[in-house]
Amino acid sequence: MYPHTHHETNQPILDVQHVSVRYNGRPALDNVTFHLHESERVAVVGPNGAGKSTLFKVVAGVLQPNSGDVKIFGSRPRGHVCIGYIPQRSQVDWNFPVTVSDVVMMGRSAKLGPFNWPHKKDWEFVNHALETVDMTDLNTRQIGQLSGGQQQRMFIARALAQESKLMLMDEPLTGLDTPSQEGILELLDRLKKENVTVMVATHDLDQAESHFDRIMLLNHRIISFGKPGVVMQTENLINAYGGRLRSTADGNVLAIDDCCDDDEHNH
Repeated sequence: MYPHTHHETNQPILDVQHVSVRYNGRPALDNVTFHLHESERVAVVGPNGAGKSTLFKVVAGVLQPNSGDVKIFGSRPRGHVCIGYIPQRSQVDWNFPVTVSDVVMMGRSAKLGPFNWPHKKDWEFVNHALETVDMTDLNTRQIGQLSGGQQQRMFIARALAQESKLMLMDEPLTGLDTPSQEGILELLDRLKKENVTVMVATHDLDQAESHFDRIMLLNHRIISFGKPGVVMQTENLINAYGGRLRSTADGNVLAIDDCCDDDEHNH
C-alpha cells in the first residue's frame, strides 16, 4: 500500500508534461502535455486506438510512461487515493458474487488500511454515494443483475465513496440506451457541484460538444484541447480522424466512421 500523499493546493489537480508511451515500439501517446482545473468536465475524443485508455491508465498511476511526468496536486499519482478510475464495463467480471454495497465499500479500502473493518463513518460515505447516484434501493443486488446504466452508477458511487477528486471514466456511455446515457450525463452535473473533476472518454462528438467544459481531441498526440467551439473545427477533426471522417448530407454535421478495433485495449 502506498502512503497517502499530501495535496499542494496551489498546484493543478492534474498536470501532464511531455508524456509518451510506446507499445512494442509503436507510439500510443506522443509528447502529451496539458493540465486540468478543479471541477472541470473534460471529454477525451478521438478514433479507436488513439491512446485514450492509455492516457487514463497513466493518469491513474497503473501504467508508467516511457517518458514525461504526471502530477496530481503536485505529486505523482501512485501516492494518491483521490483518483477514481472507472474502466470499460467489458473489463469487469459481472458474475463475481458481490453486491452493489460491497463494490461501493471497495472505494473505502485505501482509507481503511489492511485488516480493518468498515466503521460507521465508512458506511455513511457508502450510503451518501449510493444516494447521490440514486441506487439506495439496489444496495443488496448482485452486480450482474444490474442494467448497464446502473453498473456505471455503481462505479461512480464507488469513486465517490473513495472521496475522489479526479474521476476518470473510460467510455461510460458505450452500449447504454438513450435514457441511461442522459442519466449519466445528468449525474456529471451533480459531480461538478461536489467539486469533482471528471475526464470522460467518449466516441459521441455531439455529447462531447453539448455537455463538457473542454474537449481534448487526441490521436496519440493532442490535436486540439480547449472549449468545444474551438476544438470542433473541421480541420482539427480531419487531422484527428483522417479517412474515418464522413460528412452528412447537409454538409454541416460531421459523423465518425469508426469501425476499427481499438488495439490499445489489448495492452
